Parts: sequence; C-alpha cells; structure tokens
Amino acid sequence: MGNSPQPDAVLMTESAQADRGESGRPLVSAVMPCLNEELTLGICVDKALRAFRAMGVAGEVVVADNGSTDASVEVARAHGARVVHQLVKGYGAALQTGIDAAVGDFIIMGDADESYDWTAIAPFVEEWRKGADMVMGNRFRGGIKPDAMPALHRYLGNPVLSFISRLAFRVPLGDFHCGMRGFSKAAYEKMRPRTAGMEFATELIAGAARSGLKIVEIPVTLYPDKRNRPPHLRSFRDGWRHLRFIVTYAPHYLYLIPGASMLAIGLILQALLATGPLQVGRTYLGIHYLALGGLLMLIGFNVLTMGVIAKLIVADRYPLALGGKMMALLRVFSLERALTLGGTLLLAGLAIAGFIFRLWLQRAGGSMDDTVHPAFVAGHLMVLGFNVMFFSFIFHLAISERDADGSWRP
Repeated sequence: MGNSPQPDAVLMTESAQADRGESGRPLVSAVMPCLNEELTLGICVDKALRAFRAMGVAGEVVVADNGSTDASVEVARAHGARVVHQLVKGYGAALQTGIDAAVGDFIIMGDADESYDWTAIAPFVEEWRKGADMVMGNRFRGGIKPDAMPALHRYLGNPVLSFISRLAFRVPLGDFHCGMRGFSKAAYEKMRPRTAGMEFATELIAGAARSGLKIVEIPVTLYPDKRNRPPHLRSFRDGWRHLRFIVTYAPHYLYLIPGASMLAIGLILQALLATGPLQVGRTYLGIHYLALGGLLMLIGFNVLTMGVIAKLIVADRYPLALGGKMMALLRVFSLERALTLGGTLLLAGLAIAGFIFRLWLQRAGGSMDDTVHPAFVAGHLMVLGFNVMFFSFIFHLAISERDADGSWRP
C-alpha cells in the first residue's frame, strides 16, 4: 500500500513471502506489534497458531518488530512467526508495517504481552465470514480482570474518549481502544491509516466509518499483561494524541457547529440593534451587545469557512465524509454567486457609511451619537463582505483542483 508513516521508513522481511496463490495461501494473518516482548511473544505466537489449527484455517503470524533490543526477534522466529522490521518508532508505525506485509484476506491485530487471549480469535473470523468489514473487541462487555487496566483508563480515559469518538464518527461502539480487532485486507485499503502512534487505533475506526464499512463488536477479555518492563503506553501523552486525532478529523464539531452558532447569534444581535439600543425586560441591550454581535458574526463566519475547507481536506481521504450539507453547497456554489453576495454586503456597509457621512456634513460636525449603532453595523458588514469575497476564491480554488474530472459535482 505504501502507507508507512515516514518516507524513509525501512521494511525488511526476514523470510520469503508466503505463496500468494489460492493454494496454500494464508486466509488469516495475525499481526503483533513488538518492542521487547521476549517474555510473552512466544506464548502469543503459539496460541495464534493453535487457534488457526482449531479453526481449520490456513493462517500466519507476522511480528512487526519496532527495534527490540532483547531476544524478541529470535523468539518470534523460533516459534514459527514471520518477522518484519519497522525502524520508525510507534505503535501505529509497527502495525502498518506488519499489516502491509501480511498476506491473509483477514487481519487480526493484537498485543504480544499476553493481555489478550490469542486462542479466542475464532469469533473475529466468524463475524468476518458473515460479512463484517471490521470486527472490534469490547473489553467492557467481555470482562476486565483485576489489575488488567488502570482505574484512570477504565473509568475516565477510555469511556470519555470512546464517547467523544462515537459523536465525532457516528459509530455506536463501546470500546474504541481495544487492542484486539480484525478487518479484511480490502477494508484496510479503504481505511488508509497514516498515524504512527497509539492514535492509530482510533484512526482505523474513523477510516472504517468514513468509508461506509460494516463494523461489528464482540466481547473480549482483558488480562493483566505478563511483561517484565514498564508499559509503552503513556496515559496523558497518548490520550492527548487520541483526542487530537478525533477533534482534527471531526470538522463538523470543531468548526461547523460552533461557527454556525456564533454566526447566527451575531446576525441576530446585529439585526436587533442596528438602529439603536433595545430594552428587553430589565436587560438593556446597548452598544456593547452590538459590538459582541459583530465579534460573534465575524469569528463565526471565519470558523465556519475553516470548517468547510477542513471538510474538503478530510474528503480527500474519505469521500463519504462530505455529507449532505456539503454536497448541497457544492450544487449551488459558483464563484460569481459568492462574489455577488460578498459584494452586496460590502456595498450595503458602504451605503450606510455614506449615509452617516452625509448626516455629518449636514450637521457641520455636530453630535453623531444617534448614528453609533448604524456605524458599527456598517463596519461589520464591510468586513464580512470582504471575508465572503476572499473565501469564495479559496473555495473555488479548492474544488477546482479536486474537480478536474467532474467527480465532485453531484
């Protein structure tokens, strides 16, 4: 696929590739990322191979070594695994290398520290055979053994990040960060993951959701790991990396909803206070509220337009992410219409400013306090008009570059 996270990433296969013909080719590939797992790696490899025999399927184990300094590589080879190396550090980097090297039609990934039972992978294969593109494990449904997961992760980190992910990607999964999951190689080609760190786990689900793939969830049990070293996971660093990815790839929530809300409130305040202050019950809405309205209107428009561009960027990887509203915008948008709208706003602001200037001349420099509100509105309209006009050129450029073959237009 060429999806390694760095252009200079090194992939070295230590044994010949398996036969890719129908005869004798592995149906299922178990991929295990590895960084100094000599104590448990052999056990995991043995369990996966035993599971393949019990299911009666041809399978392989691919160990994606991420720079181990212990005997992990030797242990993996001795127990019958195929080893590939990834010199770029990171959970996602290692897994991408292992998955790219796997030859099975179905991939099952999981940790090599004995925290998951590799003999219990049959349900993943069964769900795939029933038509699932991705099969997720759920540790909260399957059971978390004592001391298997820190309380911070179990009661705060995982539930909160999973909740945010459900909103962002609209996938009803209960455990977004389970380390054991399966997917078809064809589905993986559509997901197009790129991240090198722990956020790779979230990126896979985001890619599946954005690509319209069928995702199912099955219970799995999480056991205390058997490693004799500190965990590679860093709670706050890796939690932030997950959150950063979720928010970045959810422009609907990061930009569009906040931007549209601020723009709407700002426009309402501008309309209500355009000619002067307003008394609503005991609340006096004066020039300060008008200034606030202008601020919200302009910031809201800018955030909203950033969200539109972000949607186009996300759609470069996941075309289905455009959504109905963006498709409707593409149907009606033209540079000329947008320039006309921006020009109309600009001229409206100039017209109000011209009227105020005429009054100033008539009053020979007298008091202009009664024109403060219209003057604010005039300035806001002119700035908004300029913003609309300049954004229209950026948007036109973006869709023109992407629409050379006409595929973007509904």
